[in-house]
Amino acid sequence: MSPNSGPNSGPNSGQRSSPRSRHERLTISSQPSDCLLTPATTALLLIDMQRDFLEPGGFGAALGNDVTQLQPAIQGCMRLLAIARAANLLVIHTREGHAPDLSDLTESKKRNSSEQIGAEGLMGKFLLIGQPGHEIIDALRPQQNECVIDKPGKGAFYQTDLQAVLTEAGIDTLIVAGVTTEICVHSTVREAGDRGFACLVVADACGSYFPNFHEVGLQMISAQGGLLGKVTDVDCVGEALQGINLDE
Repeated sequence: MSPNSGPNSGPNSGQRSSPRSRHERLTISSQPSDCLLTPATTALLLIDMQRDFLEPGGFGAALGNDVTQLQPAIQGCMRLLAIARAANLLVIHTREGHAPDLSDLTESKKRNSSEQIGAEGLMGKFLLIGQPGHEIIDALRPQQNECVIDKPGKGAFYQTDLQAVLTEAGIDTLIVAGVTTEICVHSTVREAGDRGFACLVVADACGSYFPNFHEVGLQMISAQGGLLGKVTDVDCVGEALQGINLDE
């Protein structure tokens, strides 16, 4: 994590607490200031950890990107998901993709993706629902009780029922991770803020094909007093949630 986004440089970085119940406030070290959240009203949102973005032969690689740049984000998301599951947080996965007939693909998005959406690749047709490449990678495969949101756009709220899912569950805070930092993660964080949700972005569980975009994206989130949200890392989330189980 960059010096400007590191969670361990704040004045209260040593202050962490574990709630005695699911309704007590929890402090997570983050930038630009510590994040206060209640586990019972917090969800983990994993953005687009799909084969098409993360594996060779997928959509991301077809655009000329080096998918190995996202390997650290996979490892971070694996750790973060294990932490959230152990605490029994609400877990939501998103997948970007389109209907098989491309009826929900706009002309502008088609042009901006170099006409690759729907093209044949090594894992089926790129970014089409039902194709192998559209699936979440095996290492992060959703469990039966975890929600999967299919989205046709960059942001997870656009033309989805995500807001209804969160509202019904009483969620007010999102722990956000996934790919890519500067596009789908950023778009979702901005949409979430406009809808009244607080966002805590986990830096080492996010990633970009362009490392400098990742760093700047995190700085933008925490800039100006955390205008878009706060930034932390997996270790800080894990330490804060250690021993928490919302079923107890």
